Amino acid sequence: MRHWIEAARLRTLPLSVSGILIGCFYAMKQGDFNWYIVFFALSTTLLLQILSNFANDYGDGVKGTDNADRIGPARAVQSGVITPVQMKRAMIFTSILTILSAVALIYFSFKEKYLLYSLAFLFLGFLAVASAIRYTVGNTAYGYRGYGDLFVLIFFGYVSTLGIYFMFRKEVEPLLILPATAVGFLSVGVLNLNNMRDEESDRKSGKNTIVVKIGGTSAKKYHFFLVISAMALVVIFSILDEFTIGQYIYLIAFLPMIAHLTRVAKNKEPRSLDPELKKLAISTFLMSVLLALSFIYFIQDIFVQIYTALTNPH
Repeated sequence: MRHWIEAARLRTLPLSVSGILIGCFYAMKQGDFNWYIVFFALSTTLLLQILSNFANDYGDGVKGTDNADRIGPARAVQSGVITPVQMKRAMIFTSILTILSAVALIYFSFKEKYLLYSLAFLFLGFLAVASAIRYTVGNTAYGYRGYGDLFVLIFFGYVSTLGIYFMFRKEVEPLLILPATAVGFLSVGVLNLNNMRDEESDRKSGKNTIVVKIGGTSAKKYHFFLVISAMALVVIFSILDEFTIGQYIYLIAFLPMIAHLTRVAKNKEPRSLDPELKKLAISTFLMSVLLALSFIYFIQDIFVQIYTALTNPH
């Protein structure tokens, strides 16, 4: 069981639900909320992330990408604690669970009223499962061609944030594209860190990530673009949505992000980037939680009271 938990890579799970939280709570702000939708949205997303982690472990393991040159923690298939056959079975089982959860999510979102929406999201669910597997599995794995960043932006950013909001409201909110892009950029940033860490081993094994294609120096500039743009997009969203002063509580999460960028800028040894993956993922999750909570009016009042107490101690 310990090996399966390690293969599921629990540290990646909070990042995967960041967009879901923002979309759900923004729908709540508009007056729509359903705990069944929230539950199955979270379960579908978490299962999809676990499936992706299993598939990455399997794909990189059987291709030999995970080898002695790899800097990060040893993978299950690479180390031999889980066989390729066992991992393949786990992928099939997790795929089935993911689809079942997605079907439940679609049912509670649209029921019998919106057949076309149901079919569209069902197709999207199958596409998400296929994309999670095809990232590293197969001869045409798109992760080996440098398209992993695009997949993460689409599914972690737009599909999670805008998709869950649509399931509540049955409409697209253009303004929500800003935080959706921000979460997507930060998620790509975590992947970019992973690829910066593994640049040398990926290059040797023929895994042509964006980092391998543009080199470590340009990858740092790319990373700065992703994180700084994400912070700017959330601030612009706040201004356009006319946030009150208390709703800017999410700015707290920018502090570890700025510290993270400082460490990345000074880094000269890819091995030492590994802890930064977790730090950026947690910072993204923290920002998403605080931003989501700021949409709730009674939470806004609490934030205002805290701000008032800090600025007017007497």
